[in-house]
Parts: sequence; C-alpha cells; structure tokens
Amino acid sequence: MAFRIITADERLSAAENKTSLAIFGPPGVGKTTLLKSLPAEDTVCLDLEAGMKSVQDWRGDSIPVRSFTDFRDLVVLIGGHDPAQHPQSWYGAEYHAWLQQQYLGTGIEDFLARKRIVFVDSITDLTRQAMAYARQQPEAFSERTGKPDVRGAYGLLGREVIQALKHLQHARGKTVIFVGVLEKVTDEFGATTWQPQMEGTKAGRELPGIVDQVVSMQLFGRDAKGDWTLDETSAERRLVCRSGNPWGLPAKDRSGRLDTTEAPDLGALIAKIDGRAPAHPATTS
Repeated sequence: MAFRIITADERLSAAENKTSLAIFGPPGVGKTTLLKSLPAEDTVCLDLEAGMKSVQDWRGDSIPVRSFTDFRDLVVLIGGHDPAQHPQSWYGAEYHAWLQQQYLGTGIEDFLARKRIVFVDSITDLTRQAMAYARQQPEAFSERTGKPDVRGAYGLLGREVIQALKHLQHARGKTVIFVGVLEKVTDEFGATTWQPQMEGTKAGRELPGIVDQVVSMQLFGRDAKGDWTLDETSAERRLVCRSGNPWGLPAKDRSGRLDTTEAPDLGALIAKIDGRAPAHPATTS
C-alpha cells in the first residue's frame, strides 16, 4: 500500500480534526437530547432504540437501525473498506464494493459523506442487537452436541461489536459519539459503582481504550460551598469528563482540555476538545 503523510496543518484542518466520544448516563437523564446541542445539518443519528421521541423537534436526520447487520453495513458505507481485512470479509474491499452496488442510486453514500458527526444511540442497544445476531451464528453452537454455546455467542458478540466500533472510529473526518446507559451497581458489601450497561464484558472493557473521550452524564446539585455534588434527585445535568473524579464515574479526557465537569452542550464540548474554544484551569465547579 502507499503510505500517506499527514502534515500538522492537515491534521489540524476541519477535514481531519475529529474526535470520538463515549457518553454514558442513567436512563431518563437526557442523553438523546444532547443531539439538540449539535449542528443539525452536519449530524446523523443512528437510532438503534427507537428513542427519538424526546428530540422530535430536532431538525437533523436519523436512520432507524433494527439489526446488527444493518448497523455493520452502515459502518462500512461510512468508513469504507479496511485494507487490513481479507477482501471478502465483512469489512473487506469486495464486500464494500458489493454494498455500493446494492445502494447505487439511493443517495445514501452521498448523504453519509456529507455528515461529519455520527451519533450512535445507543451502544447499549447495539450490544443487544449484536447478541441476537451472535446467537444465530455457527460459533454459538457446540460442534460436539449441536446445542447452544453461550460462551461462544458472547465471544462472537464482543469481537463483532469491537470491530464495528473500531471501524467507525477510524472513519476519516468523522466525529463519532457513542451513547449508552450507565448502571448503578451495589455489591454484597454495599459498595456502589457506576458501570456502562452492555451485553457481555468485552465491549465495555475495551471501549474506553478505543475512543478519545469517555464522559458520564449525571444529575448534580450544589453543596454549602457551592461545589457540584452528585444528586440523583436534582434536575441539573452535568457532563463528568475527567478520570479520578470525586464521584467515581467513568471518564477519560485524552485532550487534556476539559474541566472535571462541563455543561451538557456537545457542540461546545467538541469545540473545546478540538482547541476551538478557550480552555480555563480545570476545577470541580
């Protein structure tokens, strides 16, 4: 293959300056409504959970996705083929060319090419669709007995989801936002942790290493000093953006530009990550 050198100016250009985010929050916190803070003309929502009711007045475009295979096809159309894959694999050159022929004249490729932001709602439902797909594949059945093999299904689920997410994350010029459910887990000793809700463990374990930013969306109040405090009964939403935060919420800031919490405005957040907005010293307030 021919190597392509990307200069510093190209890397910082609008065409190449992209990011990938995973945003997790409890049900009902308003994750999908974050769409309203993104430029409608530049954004497409891949709607896996039929959850657009809360943003029915949003002027952007969405694509309903009912199965994992449909999601995988969209990922290939968005990201093109992977030169590291066998040409006849799902992400190979031959399958990509076949998909292009299938959708020739529909305008879907041109439509996806115009969208620089891909909002995946939600990754939790994606893993459920992937599990339904995995259970039907040969790997999900024992070669010896022919009976369902749950371990085989979960293994295939993890591989398929991670490969799809990586392929989408590598799409040139695309900012990709994965939204998922944040689950409160209390162990037998009464200790509470917050974890992304997904089928299987592989996707949840590897996703933070794939994306640039991990953000938790939660409800907050103010304490007597005026500092933010986690309060599930409050109506104030905040995005928790840094690891080691006082609330033990999943977060990672690879850009180094974000405060511990930020306002629930994805447009402003992405501008700050990309260095297009003024940053100020990180605080918890």
